[in-house]
Amino acid sequence: MAKYLAQIIVMGVQVVGRAFARALQQEYAASQAAARARGTAGKQSAAASSITGMTLQEAQQILNITTLTPEEIQKNYDHLFKVNDKSVGGSFYLQSKVVRAKERLEEELNIQSQDKEQSQKNTET
Repeated sequence: MAKYLAQIIVMGVQVVGRAFARALQQEYAASQAAARARGTAGKQSAAASSITGMTLQEAQQILNITTLTPEEIQKNYDHLFKVNDKSVGGSFYLQSKVVRAKERLEEELNIQSQDKEQSQKNTET
């Protein structure tokens, strides 16, 4: 009786082990596919973050932007730049952060537009 019980346990462990290995392979393949889909846009965005010294999320928080539209970026930039002007008692440091945030968001818009153009060229071919 103990022999049969041990065989059942061994077979169960083997089945679970194979299922786990198969799930790992599928997850790895999915993550690789997602990385290829992000492609150069992700690399360019990371490069822009390192160049400007500011992440995309930080820039969005500084300018209080939820969606990347040029109009919203410019509107919030103009307001925050004027409010933080030193001649009206503002902070030069905060004003420079506002400028850097605008530059970072504009760079992200450029990256996204290049990525769209590239994907359109790829679909046409």
